Amino acid sequence: MAREAIPTAKGSDLPTLSVRQERVLRAVVGSYVGGGAPVGSSTVAQLLPVNLSAATIRSVMAELSELGLLGKAHASAGRLPTELGLRVFVTQLLARRDLVDYERRDIADAMEEAHGDAVMRVASDVLSRHTHQLGFAVTPRLERLVLRHASLVRLSTAHILVVLVSQSGVAHRCLIDDAGSSDQADLDRIASALSDRIASRTLPEAREALAQEVRALRSQADRFRARALRIAERALAALPGGPGGLVLGTWLALLDQPEFRDPERLRALHRAIETEERLVALLDEILKKARGPHVAFSDELGEPALRHCALVVAPYGGPSAPLGMLGVVGPSRMDYARVIPLVDYLSQLVTERLSA
Repeated sequence: MAREAIPTAKGSDLPTLSVRQERVLRAVVGSYVGGGAPVGSSTVAQLLPVNLSAATIRSVMAELSELGLLGKAHASAGRLPTELGLRVFVTQLLARRDLVDYERRDIADAMEEAHGDAVMRVASDVLSRHTHQLGFAVTPRLERLVLRHASLVRLSTAHILVVLVSQSGVAHRCLIDDAGSSDQADLDRIASALSDRIASRTLPEAREALAQEVRALRSQADRFRARALRIAERALAALPGGPGGLVLGTWLALLDQPEFRDPERLRALHRAIETEERLVALLDEILKKARGPHVAFSDELGEPALRHCALVVAPYGGPSAPLGMLGVVGPSRMDYARVIPLVDYLSQLVTERLSA
C-alpha cells in the first residue's frame, strides 16, 4: 500500500504538513470516512501509530483547524475534515489499497460479456455496485474514434438514417433530410462505398478525404457517383461532435450513503446530473489534462447540488489519446483508498474492451 499522489484541482496550492500533522489528519479522515461522525482526540489516539498525549493531539488538531483542514461540527467537541483537508489527504497522504482477487474476477467477468454500445452501460453499473456510489461513463467523442463501416437506411421519402460503427463496435446514429430518388438498393451501394473510404480513419480524416474526392469529381460527368458522394458527405457532416454523452449506473447505490437519505438532496443531485451538459463539459476539461485517476471536489464542480460531493474519475482509451472518462460521484466522505484503484482498474478494462 504505497502512498501515491492523486491529482486534484489546486493541488499545488496545498499546505505542507509536519509528520505529526500528517498522522493526525490521516487518523481523522480515516475515522470520518468509516463512521461519518465528528472525531475527538481520544479516537485519534487509538488510531495513531505512535503514542501522543491527549493534550498534544488536541494541539495538533487546533493547528490543522487553523490551516483550514479541520472544522468543528456544531456543538460537538469533535472535528471533521473540511474539503481542503480531504484534498490534502487525497493528494499527499493517501495509501491506495489493492483490489482483492474476487473483486478483480467479478469486474473482469462482467466486462468480458460487454460488447459495443453495452460497454459503457455495464461499466457504469459495475462502478455503482462495487463502490456504492453513482457510477457513470462519458461516451467517446465521435471524432476520436477510428471508424469501421457505415449503413444508410431509407426511413421515409424524406429521411435517411445514418449509422456509423467504430472499430470498437460503438454505433452512432443520426438522421439526414433527403427527398431524392435513391432507393434502399442505391443507399446500400453508397454505404458500401462510404465504408471503404472511412475504414481505419477517424471522422475528421474521413470528412477530409471525402471532401477531396468531391472536389476532384467536379470535372467528371458521373452523376450517380456525384450524388453518392454528396449524400456521404452530408451523412458525415450531420454526425455530432463535441463531448460525448453521459451513461449512468444505478441511482439505488447512493441510498447506501447517509448523506443521500434526504429525498430532497437526492432529487437535487438527480436534477443536476440529468441536465448533463455542464457535468460532461467539466469532465471533458478534466480529460484534456488527466493521465490517470483524478479526484474533483465540489469547489471544482461549480454546481450547488454537488456541494459536499466528489468525483473520482479516470480516462479510458490510452494515455496518449484518451477517448472518454468514467468514474463515480458521491459524498466527499468517500473511501478513496478503495474507490480510486477500482475506478482505475475498470478504466483499463474498458480500454481493453474498446480495442479488442
